[in-house]
Amino acid sequence: MKKHPKKFKVGLIQLGFSKNPDDNLKKAIVWIEKAAKKGAQVICLPELFRSQYFCQSENIDYYDLAETIPGPSTDAVSKIAKKLKVVVVVPLFEKRATGLYHNSLAVVNTKGEIAGVYRKMHIPDDPSYYEKYYFTPGDLGFKSFDTEYGNIGTLICWDQWYPEGARITALQGASILFYPTAIGWHPHEKKEHGKPQFESWQTIQRSHAIANGVYVASVNRIGLEKETKDAAGIEFWGNSFICDPQGIIIAEASHDKEEILIAEVDLDRIEYIRRNWPFLRDRRIDAYGDITKRFLK
Repeated sequence: MKKHPKKFKVGLIQLGFSKNPDDNLKKAIVWIEKAAKKGAQVICLPELFRSQYFCQSENIDYYDLAETIPGPSTDAVSKIAKKLKVVVVVPLFEKRATGLYHNSLAVVNTKGEIAGVYRKMHIPDDPSYYEKYYFTPGDLGFKSFDTEYGNIGTLICWDQWYPEGARITALQGASILFYPTAIGWHPHEKKEHGKPQFESWQTIQRSHAIANGVYVASVNRIGLEKETKDAAGIEFWGNSFICDPQGIIIAEASHDKEEILIAEVDLDRIEYIRRNWPFLRDRRIDAYGDITKRFLK
């Protein structure tokens, strides 16, 4: 295990994306440099940052967007991570083998090496979020990565609704949970349901911070993305945020602007919160066996 500093700074990069994967990669590299100049040491990009959110429909041609790990994205990020001595969380549409694809991320360390891979465990299948068509559920389990700056946990988007994933990741020693995300409103639902949908999204992730005594960082994309001119599309709501182990939001982005969030992870803060709210101490691990069953009736 590496010796970590007591404090380190994380950076979330909230962006909008075009339909050109190469342009999106070049843009991400520029913004990684900007984040590093602002002091970020561990940087996270949004989910599936190489493209617009293609899962709005089931289209066999979109498999062409997938790439291997290592591959073009990790190669490009590795160079900049090594140059700037930063850790970068790189979310990708992973081509694992012919006919086998995952919604994944790679953690690139300060040496430009791939420190590990996480594959999204929970795969949605909702209107305009047809991910089950494209992605096989992850088979690597929940992950905490020992980086030069600290132990970081990584989950992806739909994983954020499940407290079990947050708990298992925190139990592996993560001091912060990163949730690269692609979430937004269906335009026709926004007026009636937009506010409670957004508030639920933020509340569930803040609750993971509180229940586990960890920092949480959720990074989203922005913009209205339409597959075709006449489609309703998805209005991605941005609002990336970072909260502390008490669930207090310490950095928050706008709904519609490209920007970088910077916040500090303080291990002493985690220690203080866990001593005063000793949820890990009082867990009844002998009583939770039923949690692995689908339903109890």
